[in-house]
Amino acid sequence: MNTTGPGLRARNLRTLALLASLFVVPLALAFFTYYGTSWRPLARTNHGELITPARPLPGSSLTQVLPAGQASATLFHDKWSLVYIGDGDCPDACRQALYVMRQTRLSLNNEMIRVARVFLVTGDCCARAFLEHDHAGLTVLEVSDPAAQALLSQFPSREREHTLYVVDPLGNLMMSYDARQNPRGLLDDLKQLLRLSHIG
Repeated sequence: MNTTGPGLRARNLRTLALLASLFVVPLALAFFTYYGTSWRPLARTNHGELITPARPLPGSSLTQVLPAGQASATLFHDKWSLVYIGDGDCPDACRQALYVMRQTRLSLNNEMIRVARVFLVTGDCCARAFLEHDHAGLTVLEVSDPAAQALLSQFPSREREHTLYVVDPLGNLMMSYDARQNPRGLLDDLKQLLRLSHIG
């Protein structure tokens, strides 16, 4: 049997064409999808809304409600901070946001010591028994005083009752997150920030 004839050559060419198509076809499809359609890959990897440019938070003398006896001089410095703003009587939206904040920090495991939780109270202070029992370690500060308005004005006001904010260890407001969304997104963002950060 002749194994060097036209039949063998044809089989070799078919094999070569098949191997070439394994590389060329995916490349051609990717090229067509990117340039020939309106689809584009998502450029963002974060789940929250970036605040760009980041907003340096002004220093303010705030009245600290909880925990008692702890100074607030290093507020928004040295650690990453999760911040919630709302009424001190803490209605349902507030309780949901504080729950997400607490559980997200706990889910960081060993890294949770790098993250502080801050509740800026705009009035009706405070549901002290609830906050002390369910949210031990939460820093509660009053911002109802006119002197605190410069600080408060840096936080976007849209749907604030459902929003958690992320402040970096240099005191820059950099991200907001809807507490009604899947909390896994906030956790993923924080893990990435802590992994990439050499501060806080």
